[in-house]
Amino acid sequence: MPLPLAPITVIALRYGTVALASFALARSVERGRRDQRAEDALDEVPEGITARREPEQMNATGRLKRVIRLGSGGPGVEIDASALGRLRFRKV
Repeated sequence: MPLPLAPITVIALRYGTVALASFALARSVERGRRDQRAEDALDEVPEGITARREPEQMNATGRLKRVIRLGSGGPGVEIDASALGRLRFRKV
């Protein structure tokens, strides 16, 4: 019985296109650097969500810190997600 190549070819082209686009995107993204001042600011963010409004800007912070364990005494993973945001309006 002959092997139908048409469906396999369509799937291979689709996945090949996605892989090529992902590779091109990964090559075009610039490698980031670590700024210690930003790291320190993220470490000082309180847990939960806060927001503050001033005349020309609005600031918001958020932090979620959790420990997930497999079993009662098993290995664990600590998840610490922090975010800072600022929205600024100025007349030009």
